[in-house]
Amino acid sequence: LSESCSPGDDLSIPHLAHCTVEDLFLLMGKELESVQEVPVGNVLGIGGLEDYVLKSATLSTSPVCPPFTPLNFEATPIVRVAVEPKHPSEMPQLVRGMKLLNQADPCVEVLVQETGEHVLITVGEVHLQRCLDDLRERFAKVEISSSEPIVPFRETIIRPPKVDMVNEDIGTQQKIAVIHQKKEDQNKYPDSVIVDSDGLVTLNTPNKLSTLSVRAMPLPEAVTQLLEENSDLIRTIEQFNLSVKEGREALKITLTTLEAVQKFKQKLEENFVGRKWRNAVNQISSFGPRRCGPNILLNRLESYLRPSMWQCLDKTGKDLSTYKDFDNSIVSGFQLATLSGPVCEEPLMGVCFILEKWDMNKVQQLVQTHNQSSTEEQTTKTQDLQQQVTSNENSLSELEPIFESPAGRRGQVQGNLTPAESMADGDCNSELVLTDCYGPFSGQLIATMKETCRFAFQARPQRLMAAMYTCEIMATAEVLGRVYAVLSKRAGRVLQEEMKEGTEMFIIKAILPVAESFGFADEIRKRTSGLASPQLVFSHWEVMPSDPYWVPTTEEEYLHFGEKADTVNQAHKYMNIVRRRKGLYVEEKIVEHAEKQRTLSKNK
Repeated sequence: LSESCSPGDDLSIPHLAHCTVEDLFLLMGKELESVQEVPVGNVLGIGGLEDYVLKSATLSTSPVCPPFTPLNFEATPIVRVAVEPKHPSEMPQLVRGMKLLNQADPCVEVLVQETGEHVLITVGEVHLQRCLDDLRERFAKVEISSSEPIVPFRETIIRPPKVDMVNEDIGTQQKIAVIHQKKEDQNKYPDSVIVDSDGLVTLNTPNKLSTLSVRAMPLPEAVTQLLEENSDLIRTIEQFNLSVKEGREALKITLTTLEAVQKFKQKLEENFVGRKWRNAVNQISSFGPRRCGPNILLNRLESYLRPSMWQCLDKTGKDLSTYKDFDNSIVSGFQLATLSGPVCEEPLMGVCFILEKWDMNKVQQLVQTHNQSSTEEQTTKTQDLQQQVTSNENSLSELEPIFESPAGRRGQVQGNLTPAESMADGDCNSELVLTDCYGPFSGQLIATMKETCRFAFQARPQRLMAAMYTCEIMATAEVLGRVYAVLSKRAGRVLQEEMKEGTEMFIIKAILPVAESFGFADEIRKRTSGLASPQLVFSHWEVMPSDPYWVPTTEEEYLHFGEKADTVNQAHKYMNIVRRRKGLYVEEKIVEHAEKQRTLSKNK
């Protein structure tokens, strides 16, 4: 700040608002006592800030006061429900109540989805019930209906496993298993899709003018975690590149942010280890989904040197490379593919798509041929028009004593405008050459890129990723066995167990899938007669070990699981639950042998 600045000046500080403190309160248990002033060392309430403060803010008489850091909570909202009023006319009250709930509860998140649903995102089951009760009784004061709790999943791919479901080496499996697997893979793809043995997928656009080849690879776990932790930084990088691409004024990035971007790039280079990841950081075209997710699109086209993703770090500001035509269509197709995967339309995580071929020769030849023909037609039309204008001028000069001069001028203006109009028509035709019965070419390229990425994803071993809670349980020695039984029943896994010094209490640390956590606290209290109390906090995403599409193929698997393999496959169960909720196709047999389902009995 300069010396001329004073505390009363109105400075252009972002996220700064002027407000008036209307009331002061002392917190006396459940009651609020209105006071005129509050002595130092007390916890107080301030009235009149509901229109200015969302979650947290810094209140100061001086605009140059440094803001306090926002509240940081260990618990992350993960469980969501869709809410609506029982009477549609009460929707405004519900919206206002959700706004008040969002201000009152620092852990809850409120949003409106693309489908128009109003969604509450809460930390867990107990927090969800508390929020719904507050909406009904305190904030909205209307009757509401809520959906079943929605638990998110993620889709990913892994390296080919080395052992099967019975821990037999896959390399020594019998030939019947290999033949069976090849038949399944061939039936999975349409005839127009070409899949190589190493997972490279090639697909043409519907009009056969362009060809795309994409390969999917799993990202290293450290890279996935790094991308997830730096989503805000990635969003800033993408916004800067977008402003440069569109020719707008470049986004101003502070020196601190530039240093963070430089460190982020260095960490990526350190974690991309191996020959297959050589120079991968400089080949990044986009992150997804929503341009800030934990998935990467790499450009490995030798004929296309794309502008760097790290343009904000270029001190010279002179990037000689340019964007190729329809580059945005390729990126948009990648964004759509990562937003909803083929398993159950959930977002992807930890997947790298490599663009290895993008053939546009047929399009370029077609455009050049059309431009040449249109140029010849325009030249011919221009010559004919010039001859016509000359003949019109001669006829008008002969008829000048009869007609007034404005008519002659009007004829000349029309004659001069016609060639320009014909040039405009030629420009429109050159664009229309890329539109056919399949629609605009840019749209075809987006759809083709999306489908190619999905097929490349399916060419690898697919897995679901489940959200996991860290579960900390305090229990006595008498009920330890029951605690372990409840955890194993709900697919939990114990990580650590230790005794608290000076007491008879044991502290058990475990991880538990969020999808299995509903009713967990009540069940563990019932089984232990209230001697064990759990605490659940969202921790991480974990790859489920079982294949959601697994079927027995080897003799050992048939012997162990049977022909139907109707034992519980947790990943398959979760996949069907999500697909059924979204209205997608669920492959299941309701009645296998209808003639055996009848029960005949005679009334005596």
